[in-house]
Amino acid sequence: MNPRLKPLAALLPILFANIATAASQPQELANIVVSAARIPTSDVAATYASEVHTRADIDNSGALTLYDYLANHTSVSVMPSYGNRFTPKIDMRGYGIGDGYQNIVVSVDGQRLNNIDMNPQLIGGVALSDIDRIEITKGSGSVIYGDGATAGTIQIYTKAHQGVSIQAYAGNNQSFGTTVTAGTRNEYFSISGSYDRSATDGASKADVAGHKASSDSEIARLTLSGKLGDALTVKLDGYNANLETRYPGSLTQSQFNSNPSQSAGNTYSYQELKSNYVRGSLDYQLTEQLKLSASHAQEDKQSAFVGWISNYDHKTDEIVATYESSRIALTGGYQQFDGTRFGSSDQTTKKNSAWFANGQLFIDALTLSAGLRQEKVAYAYNPTAGTSLKQDNDLQGWDIGANYRFNNQLSAFANLNHAFQAPDIDRFFNFGTFNQFIAPAKVNTLNLGINHVTAANRLKVTLFHAKLDNEIYYYSTGSWLTSYNTNIDKSHKYGIEFQNTWKATDSLSVSGKYAYTRAIIDREQDGGGAYNGKDLPGVSKHTVNLGATYRFGERSTISLNQAWRSAAWAAEDFDNNNAQKQRAYASTDVAYRYRYQKFELFASIENLFARKNGIWIRDDAIYPVNFSRAWRIGIQANF
Repeated sequence: MNPRLKPLAALLPILFANIATAASQPQELANIVVSAARIPTSDVAATYASEVHTRADIDNSGALTLYDYLANHTSVSVMPSYGNRFTPKIDMRGYGIGDGYQNIVVSVDGQRLNNIDMNPQLIGGVALSDIDRIEITKGSGSVIYGDGATAGTIQIYTKAHQGVSIQAYAGNNQSFGTTVTAGTRNEYFSISGSYDRSATDGASKADVAGHKASSDSEIARLTLSGKLGDALTVKLDGYNANLETRYPGSLTQSQFNSNPSQSAGNTYSYQELKSNYVRGSLDYQLTEQLKLSASHAQEDKQSAFVGWISNYDHKTDEIVATYESSRIALTGGYQQFDGTRFGSSDQTTKKNSAWFANGQLFIDALTLSAGLRQEKVAYAYNPTAGTSLKQDNDLQGWDIGANYRFNNQLSAFANLNHAFQAPDIDRFFNFGTFNQFIAPAKVNTLNLGINHVTAANRLKVTLFHAKLDNEIYYYSTGSWLTSYNTNIDKSHKYGIEFQNTWKATDSLSVSGKYAYTRAIIDREQDGGGAYNGKDLPGVSKHTVNLGATYRFGERSTISLNQAWRSAAWAAEDFDNNNAQKQRAYASTDVAYRYRYQKFELFASIENLFARKNGIWIRDDAIYPVNFSRAWRIGIQANF
């Protein structure tokens, strides 16, 4: 057996351990609550598929950034965007590592991170120390989140800090980081803040200009909250993120096999990312059952490459009413997102406005849910010289679901969701020249699942099937002069997902996730039918994530995690004909924490066996990622 896969093989028997044996254990797992529908619900009673990661999971992982955690500790496929970890590529449910990120809504406390163009979500602007939990909803979310929630959502919820915490670490490749958090609260007022700074030179050798593949991030966040009387809560929060990254160019396969850290004569890409965000919100509890909420947020962003700068202005408004009783829960309201990109010779706007309503009915052991969203997407292109263009789309999202609890341990759920993806503004242009207003993508996704929960074991199994019209992609002719953005006429996706958490003893906890995913192009007229019946590129059929955490007494914890994704067609290989395929991804990570009074010592090793990982775009266009061993050691003091 390949020695790199031994940790995986060792954990497999534990993952599929007999549930009845687990039920006999005296330990208890914590209840998990999901809130994708804006109504907190136990995950075993939810009508949709979900995956939740708690603060304890994050602490035990040894991850130091949100990218690290998502990439190696969840079922989601996350890879650097051509080497850029701050705005990575994300795939879930078989939408591909190339464009999958545009089919997932990523939010922080309900605020979208999705851009109006093809820049991926700015994951690097969220400090891991601020996160309370991560909720991943699959094949649902179109009613609450709308445009882009075709594969699902990744919802990040932050926490209010209490007391003072100071953390510092250092590692190989000239890596270092510091984090300071502080907060206090009482019955009527709370204030919470954080500062996070990290930097690394990266594992690649210097380029022809002497630059390392480095990255540097600085993130500051502040949240104020106060109660004005018994019913009104006012909240103001904001953050500032300044990020710099320099990442390598592509390698041929022979270069990658020989030494993935080489520069191969490339000049590394350099990008600066800046984000300033502020949000104000009001919650008014009209009655014990009825609450009104309103918020306004504004984000100013800049993405700067050498010779190419884009400035963004994003505004978000929301008014929501929520009603909860023992029998019924309702939420509905109005949302608006107004995004503008200012280029050197044009101004392009994408404005989303939507009404939505969602409800749940509780009838003894049965939960029924239904929701509807009506959304208008308006585009405006205003060049400095030339003709202005406009286009509107009226789109609908809807969702129906049911959950039946057979007993205290077993429940089943079913969910049918209709979602849509309106094209981003870059899809209408080919290297600065207007192309066309292409059609929005639409998808119907059916989810069928079961939950089996005992005191010591939690199992979730989900089957899904998605049928798509007009899936959006980039058709390449081999020349950028004639290539263009367009739609896949018909496509479908299906698969099965397993999640299992087993508290084997008071000291040992084991978790496992497995997904089998197929993504098929049924019909596409471009290319003369060459893509018909082919696999969508960049989609791994098999995804595995296994972890084990062992606690030594009250002070020490060690965690082992194995992430693995099977080989796939290269990202641009739509006719499945390239000589080189995307190789399987693997990373074995180990983390250790020692707690003594107010101090914690921690150490972690990522990619223990130095597996050579990369992103295959096409033949001899390989971007090396996570190809070497990385270690960190640090200390945290809590006061």
